[in-house]
Amino acid sequence: MQTQSIITSLMSSHFQDKPLRQVFLVACGGSLVDMYPAHYFLNEQSENLRSWMMTANEFVHAAPRALGASSLVIVCSHGGNTPESVAAAQLAKKRGAATITLTHNAAAELLQWADHNLLYKWGDDTLVTENPMALILSLCVDTLYQVEGFAEWQTFQHGFAQIDTVIRQARAKVATRCAAFAERYQHESLFYVLSSGASYGHAYGFAICSLMEMQRLDAASIHSGEFFHGPFEVTDNHVPFILLMNEGRTRALDLRARTFLNRYNDKTEVVDARELGLNALPASVVDYFNPVLFYSIMCDYRAALADIRQHPLSTRRYMGVVDY
Repeated sequence: MQTQSIITSLMSSHFQDKPLRQVFLVACGGSLVDMYPAHYFLNEQSENLRSWMMTANEFVHAAPRALGASSLVIVCSHGGNTPESVAAAQLAKKRGAATITLTHNAAAELLQWADHNLLYKWGDDTLVTENPMALILSLCVDTLYQVEGFAEWQTFQHGFAQIDTVIRQARAKVATRCAAFAERYQHESLFYVLSSGASYGHAYGFAICSLMEMQRLDAASIHSGEFFHGPFEVTDNHVPFILLMNEGRTRALDLRARTFLNRYNDKTEVVDARELGLNALPASVVDYFNPVLFYSIMCDYRAALADIRQHPLSTRRYMGVVDY
């Protein structure tokens, strides 16, 4: 992937004299959600490299003291002109950090503050590995490999090589399920979305972006491990749950939630990464590919819901419409 050459370039230039010590992952909304798997990966696998994941406006107003010449700041903005994200990249450069930006817009203002930019592709006909979630994960895998000699780097490359095939087959498998989900839940006004591990970020993202923003529905994300420490008290047969069940080390947390919901709830939609074929990927890295799979699959779920509700995914009443 093209990420390797970018990290190699920065290591031989910006970080030649002052070693890289921090990676800041900065964005807003869906772009921030795309960064969660990489943040989770670095926190799990790095011995010394510190990872921060921050919403852009907080990064601008409350930048960590560590931000400086020993920092790599990765900023993602789909349109590339989100004011908070542009300001974050500008601040990163002002503080002496190296910056990598990702955007879909070749004329984006964000590019003015980039040491390197990844202009990613977008749409149903693009490879998943060309989308920002996979690209940001790849950047961080390459970074850890060059900073600490990450032993599973080559295994990750096998995972990246396989994931598009797995997702293509999984999307065909869930096509009828998406239609059935939309038919059953078209009149619901509240959803709880559960997951764990690297996928908790996507549970959050599906709640705030796909349901709240794009469908104007009430929604909340719940970590499967935290479900039994308060949230499960809302469980009954009238509330819909969506459970994104991981393949890998945190699967036990999701299975526990499923067992409980099977007893006390009759509106649980289970999307199981193992059943959808993700176990074809190497076990040592499969945890980090769960959200890459779930992103594509849940795009199909939300599209089906939008169609049956006659509420297009692009409909907004505040975002980009009024001053805020």
